[in-house]
Amino acid sequence: MRVLIACDMEGLSGVVHWDHVSPKHAEYARFRQIMTDEVNAAIDGALDGGATHLIVTDGHHHGRNLLIEQLRAPARLISGGPAPLSMVQGAAEVDAACFIGYHARAGTLNAVLCHTWTDEVRGVWLNDRAVGEIGLNAAVCGHFGVPIRLVTGDRAAVQEAIELLGPIETVAVKQALSRMSAECYPAAENHHAIRAAAKRALTTPGTPWTVETPVRLRVELNRPDQADRAATLPGIRRVNGTTVEWIGRDPIETYAVFRTIADLGG
Repeated sequence: MRVLIACDMEGLSGVVHWDHVSPKHAEYARFRQIMTDEVNAAIDGALDGGATHLIVTDGHHHGRNLLIEQLRAPARLISGGPAPLSMVQGAAEVDAACFIGYHARAGTLNAVLCHTWTDEVRGVWLNDRAVGEIGLNAAVCGHFGVPIRLVTGDRAAVQEAIELLGPIETVAVKQALSRMSAECYPAAENHHAIRAAAKRALTTPGTPWTVETPVRLRVELNRPDQADRAATLPGIRRVNGTTVEWIGRDPIETYAVFRTIADLGG
C-alpha cells in the first residue's frame, strides 16, 4: 500500500503559541524535532500496517521544517514550496493518506491556533459546507480516490475530522483550554498512540471524502481591502464587503484558487 503522510505543525504535541512554529523564534528548533518524532511514529505505524511506499509532505509554512536526516526510511520527503498540491503533494500517487499535526478551522471554540491557511481568512465553504485545512486537503485527496485514514491534532481538530470524514482513526495530543493554552499530553504517550492508530488505520477500509462538482468556493476575509484584491481574479464574484465566491470545475482547480485568494488577501 502506498501512503501519504501530510504534516502540519500547529497540531503537534506541546504547541500552544505561534512562537513554537515560527522559524524566527528560538523555540522553533524544539518543535521541528517534535514534528519529526510524530511523523516518524506515523511512519512506523504505517509500516506495521503494511505500507510499502511512503511519501511525507511537509505542509507547514514554506515546507522546510522536518529533519530529513532523522526521517525513517523508506519514507521520501517532499520539502519546500510552493508545490502544485501544496500540503498534500503526492496525493495522486498513493492509496491512503494520514494527516499529522493538524489544527481546527478558523473561528473554532477552544482550538489551539485555529485558522484556515492564514489569520486573514475568517471562513471557507465548499458547496456551503464549512471547511478548514482538513476539509480542503481531504477534498484534494478525494479527487484522486484517496481516503484519509488518520488525523492527529488537538481534540477540536480531531472532532472536526470525525464530523467531516466519518469514523476514521484519530489521536488527540492535547486538549485546548483557549486558542493559546492547552492541557498537553506526554509526548512519548502521543508517539505510542500515533503509531498504534496508523497501524489500525491501514488495516481497515476507508472511503474518500468527495465534493460535488462544479465546486462553489466561498471565502470570507477579515477586511474589505483584502476582498478588493481577491476580486481581481478572473471569475470571482463579490458577495459582500469581505466575502468572495468562485465556481471551480474540480477540487484541484478550487484548491489552487483558494490558495491565491488567501495570498492576495494577506
